[in-house]
Amino acid sequence: MRVVIASRIFSPEPAAAAFRLEALARALVARGHEVEVLTSRPPESQTIADPPGVLVRRACVLRDRSGAVRGYLQYLSFDVPLVVRLLMARRADAVVVEPPPTTGAVVRAVCAVRRIPYAYYAGDILADAAQSAGSPGPIVSVVRALERLSWRGAARVLSVSATVTARLRDLGVPAARIEEVGNGIDTVVFSAEGDAVVRDEPYALYAGTASEVHGAGVFVEAMASVTGMRLVFLGAGVERGALRARAEAIAPGRVEFVDTVPAAETARWLRGARVAVASVKPDGGYGFAFPTKMYAAVSTGTPVLYAGDGPGTAFASSAPLGRAVPHDPDAVAEALRAARDRAPSPADRAELARWARAELSLGASADRAADAVERLATRPAST
Repeated sequence: MRVVIASRIFSPEPAAAAFRLEALARALVARGHEVEVLTSRPPESQTIADPPGVLVRRACVLRDRSGAVRGYLQYLSFDVPLVVRLLMARRADAVVVEPPPTTGAVVRAVCAVRRIPYAYYAGDILADAAQSAGSPGPIVSVVRALERLSWRGAARVLSVSATVTARLRDLGVPAARIEEVGNGIDTVVFSAEGDAVVRDEPYALYAGTASEVHGAGVFVEAMASVTGMRLVFLGAGVERGALRARAEAIAPGRVEFVDTVPAAETARWLRGARVAVASVKPDGGYGFAFPTKMYAAVSTGTPVLYAGDGPGTAFASSAPLGRAVPHDPDAVAEALRAARDRAPSPADRAELARWARAELSLGASADRAADAVERLATRPAST
């Protein structure tokens, strides 16, 4: 079988979508299939090491100030050339496409012309994210229409969680078309074994994108009343500038911002952290979302602190050494002080990492996704 994966990001970019698509590509190749990935060229700071047996074709794209392919012009810089790239690619038995829905719309159009079935990997519901971020109503409506267009044309919609599945059904996707494959983390890269960042005082780590829907500012507000500890933001996001300005105003010298680094370096930062923090802003219409950065944290044996509601609360409460609190600066500050004063032992960290290996392996979800793609290739393309 020949499979084409179309995604604006792929490894080595440190993002959940890149991790799961690389795992899917590896799983398909391990089963004897041919895989071609059409993606973008990563920032120059990242070293490319393509998965063995996977043909990865990269094209230049526009990126925002943080280096991410995020924004309407950035999406179009990938999507418009993708039309030609897909039309010129050797015929595939199936195509897998990752959000945004503009890319999904391109894949639907080309696959209709070439009569190829495709799967839409629903790692997110972007219209809900746009609404939660306060985007204007017309923009939310356009994104919603593009998502529905992408879902309707897909022979399969791959869901990463039960909450995403429920939301897809609420939005009209037939249950029979949804394949819930789950999500996970690369427990080899994100392991408890390996070097750790060493600092002169304990630090809490926010590793990943800080956008409007996450409400990561609650951790900056909390640091106004937390001493003897630092907060480190590792990664990018549209709120980074505002977070930096607020930190300088209320917690000068106690909040640090580090640019996006490769996954292995992120693992070093996680191993050295006293606690890893994550959040989703409540009451924003995005409560079904789950910040996968918590998977990476527990896989390295690092305790997690989650602020907000939704599925993140249940995960942090059930994970060993995890804790969930309301999205409130005072509650977060109290939890950070507790983490500062109580360092987990090496045995505690090792046990947490063992739990993550058993519960959160990305390989298991990649195998389920590969099963779905194999079944997809035996079905006729959508009309």
